[in-house]
Amino acid sequence: MKFEQNFSQQQKQTQKLAMTQQLQQSIQILQFNGEELTEFVESKALENPLIDFVEPIYKTDYSSGTTSSNYSADDKSNYLNQIPDTHMSLFEYLLDQVHLNYRETYLRTLVLYLLEFIDLNGFLTTNLEEAARQTGATEIQMLDALTLVQQLDPAGVGARNLQECLMLQTERDDHAPALAYIVLEEKFTELAQRKWEIITKQFDITLQEVQKIFDYIQTLTPTPGAIFGNTSELYIIPDVKVQVVDDQLIVTSNKKGQPEIHFQQKYFDRMKQENDKEVNKYLKEKQQEFEWLQKTLLQRGDTILNVAKAIIERQQEFFFDKTRPINALTLKEISEAIGVHESTVSRSVNGKYLETNFGVFELKKFFTNKLGTNQSENGDELSADSVKRSLQALVDAENKAKPLSDQKLVELLKEQSIDISRRTVAKYRDQLGIASSSKRKRYDH
Repeated sequence: MKFEQNFSQQQKQTQKLAMTQQLQQSIQILQFNGEELTEFVESKALENPLIDFVEPIYKTDYSSGTTSSNYSADDKSNYLNQIPDTHMSLFEYLLDQVHLNYRETYLRTLVLYLLEFIDLNGFLTTNLEEAARQTGATEIQMLDALTLVQQLDPAGVGARNLQECLMLQTERDDHAPALAYIVLEEKFTELAQRKWEIITKQFDITLQEVQKIFDYIQTLTPTPGAIFGNTSELYIIPDVKVQVVDDQLIVTSNKKGQPEIHFQQKYFDRMKQENDKEVNKYLKEKQQEFEWLQKTLLQRGDTILNVAKAIIERQQEFFFDKTRPINALTLKEISEAIGVHESTVSRSVNGKYLETNFGVFELKKFFTNKLGTNQSENGDELSADSVKRSLQALVDAENKAKPLSDQKLVELLKEQSIDISRRTVAKYRDQLGIASSSKRKRYDH
C-alpha cells in the first residue's frame, strides 16, 4: 500500500468584515440612549486631553411614558441639573425615625437589628425565630421590636407578607371602610379570589359593601418602600422633535440633548512645540481618536434622524388624529426605505425618544406587526395596536355588572371585520392589563 502526500500553494481571495475595536464602539454608540451616550463621551474626554467635553443642555419634565412639554429653545439649563436630588434611602429614613422616637434601650437594639432585614419594598426578609436565635432575644421580645418597626413610616413597612402590609395600612387609615381590616385579616384569600358570597354570609354585609372594601384596598400600595427607589432613570432626553406647522410635520434632531466635543487646539499646539517623537506620536493618536469620535457622533445623529423621518412618514395619522392610531410597520420596511440593515434600525429605535407637543414616545412604539389578513373598512391592513384599541373600547363600554367574556369579545370584534381567535383576545387583554370577565364584574351598578 502506497501513501502519497501532495502539497501545493494556492491563493484564495475572500472578503471578511474585521470587527475592529472602533467599529464595535461605533455600533455600541448607536445603541446607547442619551444618558449612556453622555457617560461614554465623558469617559473618552477624561482619557483624551485633546477632547473638550460639553454636557448636553436640555430641560425637561418628562418621565417615562407620555407627558407634556415645557421645553424652550432658549432654555440654557443643564439637563443633568433636572435629575432629582438623591433622597435618603428607605433604611436611612427608618433609622432616623428610630433614633428620633425610641429611647436607647435593649428593645431599640432589636429594632435596629430588624431594620437590616427590610428590603427595598419595605418587607421584612427574616423570620422572628431566626432573629431571636441570632440576637439571643426571646421571640416575644422580637415581636415587640417588630411592632415598633411597623409603627414607622411609611405605613405598611416591616410587613412579612402582602396581607399584613395591607392590614397595616388599613389600620392607620381613619377613612378605611369599617370592616376592611377584619376582612383582610380573616378572608384575604376569598377577597382576592372574588369568592365574595362567603364574605357576605360571614359578616352579614351586601356584595356592594364588599365591592367598596375591594375598591379601597386597590388604592393601597403593595410596596410601601418603593417610593425610596432610585428615580434618576425616569428622566429621558428625546433624540428627535416633531412639530406640526401648517399641516406639515417638521422633524428635527435634538442637538441640545446630545453631548458635544471640541478639539483642544491650544493644548495641541503647545504640546507640538516640544518636538518630542513620543509626544508627537501620542498627539497623533489622540487627534485621530477625537476625529473618529466626532464623526461617529454625527453619524449616530444622522442615522437616528433618518430612521425617525421614515417612521413618521408612515405613521402620519398618529400625529394628526387625536385617537393616535398606529399603522402596521416592521423594521424591514424602514431598513429598505433608508438602505440600512434591520439591526441598524433596531439599534436606532431602542431607548431613543421622539418629542411632540402632546408627549414623548419611544421610537420602537411605532412598530407593530400586521395582523394576518384583517383589514380596516378602508382596506388598510390592521395592526395589533389598532385591534387592541378596539378591544379596549369594547371593555370600557361594557356593562360592569355583566362584563363581556372573551368569546363575546371575539364576536363583537368580528362585527368590526376583525377576525381573531379567543386565545388572541386573551393575550391582548393580558397585555392591556384587563382582567378576565369574572374579575371585572362589579356589584355597585
